[in-house]
Amino acid sequence: MLWVIFILLFVSIVIYLLFARITLFIDTSTNRYFINLQGICSLYAERDAREILKLRLEVFFMHFNFYPLAPDKKKKIKPEKKKKKSRFSITFQQGYRFLKSFKIKRFYLDLDTGDCISNAKLYPIFSLVNFKKGNFNINFRGRNKLVLHIQNRPIYIIKSFINF
Repeated sequence: MLWVIFILLFVSIVIYLLFARITLFIDTSTNRYFINLQGICSLYAERDAREILKLRLEVFFMHFNFYPLAPDKKKKIKPEKKKKKSRFSITFQQGYRFLKSFKIKRFYLDLDTGDCISNAKLYPIFSLVNFKKGNFNINFRGRNKLVLHIQNRPIYIIKSFINF
């Protein structure tokens, strides 16, 4: 009976991990950048006074800080190894199915290239794209803003690589 409970618990955890929502959020106006695996972990990119970039990892109730741009104190010279050929290759169709598995919840682009001629050339293209999908804007005031909110689930990623 105890084994059945452990097996059911393990299967339920695996099913939850397969169907948990992965969220990528980028907002350049408020400087919010994060990747979130719903209910399990989150990775936030933040500015720091000591270093340029600080990554804050939250796993359940624990918090960890990483400084990826900090110089390594221990540098070891490793001998060069011969590169092996990869057994895993991605075809164009698999890459397309992988990209198609992502759902764009929100996309907003407010762009100024700094050159009025380039802005004028981009204006009809952005108007055409706005007519079909998205929220694109060209301005002549020097504002640049990007808001991107993408969601996916691990089961969809795995499914995109399996041939049907």
